[in-house]
Amino acid sequence: MILRQKSNLVCERLDQFPAVVLLGPRQAGKTTMAECIAETRTSVYLDLEDPADRTKLSDAALYLSAHENKLVILDEIQRVPELFEILRGLIDRGRRRGFRTGRFLLLGSASMDLLEQSGESLAGRIAYVELGPFNVLEIGGDSRESLWIRGGFPDSFLSESDRASAVWRENFIRTYLERDIPQLGPRIPAETLRRFWTMLAHLQCSTVNAAKLARGLSIDGKTVARYLDLLVDLLLVRRLPPFHANVGKRLVKSPKVIVRDSGIVHSLLGLEDREAVLSHPVAGGSWEGFVTETLLGAAPERVNAFFYRTAAGAEIDLVLELPGGNLWAIEIKRGRAPKPEKGFHFAREDVGPVRSFVVYSGDEKYPIGDGIEVIGLGELASIVAQL
Repeated sequence: MILRQKSNLVCERLDQFPAVVLLGPRQAGKTTMAECIAETRTSVYLDLEDPADRTKLSDAALYLSAHENKLVILDEIQRVPELFEILRGLIDRGRRRGFRTGRFLLLGSASMDLLEQSGESLAGRIAYVELGPFNVLEIGGDSRESLWIRGGFPDSFLSESDRASAVWRENFIRTYLERDIPQLGPRIPAETLRRFWTMLAHLQCSTVNAAKLARGLSIDGKTVARYLDLLVDLLLVRRLPPFHANVGKRLVKSPKVIVRDSGIVHSLLGLEDREAVLSHPVAGGSWEGFVTETLLGAAPERVNAFFYRTAAGAEIDLVLELPGGNLWAIEIKRGRAPKPEKGFHFAREDVGPVRSFVVYSGDEKYPIGDGIEVIGLGELASIVAQL
C-alpha cells in the first residue's frame, strides 16, 4: 500500500465539515483511499454505479437517515445529482441533533458539473479535495523515471513491465472514450475525441490554436472548445492560465494546455518505453507536464499556478502565487546540466519573483547566480508541499 499524500487532508476536512468531495479521474485511487479511511471509523460504502446500491437509495432520505451516526461514502456521486438536495436536508437536521461533521464522503470523477451542483445545494457545508495519480512524493525519487514514463495511475505504475503498463493505459483510454464519456451524456464520436486528445498530446504544454485544431478535425471552433471543456471536466487535461503583469508588453493570453498524466500522453502517441519517449519530439513537453503536475499536486490549496510568456519570447514555465501574493518562478529542464534561457531572465525582471528555481532530472541542489537555484523535482515538491 502506497500512502497517499492527501489522506490526512481528507480526514482533516471530514473532522471540519459535514461533507467532503474527493475529486479525481477514474482509477486514480479514490475508492482505495476511501476504504482506508472507512477502516478508521464506522462507515457505509455505496457504489452508485452498482444497481443494487442505487436501489437502496430509492428512498434516499429514509436510508441515509438510518446511518446518520456513520460516515456514508457515496462513490461516483455525479451519477445521481438529485442526491445533493436530499443531503442538504439531512445535514441540516443532523446538525441540530449534534452530528455536525464527518457525515458524507462523496467520490466523483467529473468536476465541473459536480462542483456546480454541490456548490448550489451544499454551500458552507462541503469541502473539496482533489486526488490525482501517484506523484514523486508518494513513490520516492528512485522510481521517478518510471513514474514519468508510465504515469501515475496506480495500475499503470505498478504493472510488472512497461508493456503491461502500456496495455493497461490503452484500455483505460478506450474505456473512457467508449463507455464513460457516453454515460455522461455528450454524444461525441469516440474516434473524433481520441484524435483530439492525441492532438493535445502532441502539443503538450503548449498554447492551443483552436482554429487550427478545428481544421484538422473538420469541425468548428465551438466544438473544439466543447471537447476541451469535457476533458478538463473529467480531470484528464489542465488549462494553465497565463499570468498577467502590468509590464507594458504584449502578453500571451491563451492558456497552456496540459494532458495531466504523462503516461497517457505517451500511450496516445504510441510510446511504450523510455527509449521511445526520449527519441520523440514530445519528450521535453512531456517532462514539463510531468513536473508541473507533480508540483501542483504537492501544492497546498491556497497556492495558485500560472505561466508567463510575452510575444517577444520572455517566458516562465510555471509561476506559483503563494498566500500573501509572493511569486515563485520555475523553469523546467530535462537535462542533467540545466541552464535557463535568456527569456527566463527577462521574464523574471517583469514578474519580480521572490524565489527562482530551475528544476531538472538530477538530485543535486546548487545556486547558479542571480538568485536562481537548480534543484531536483523531489526536493522542490517537498518544499512546495510545506508552504
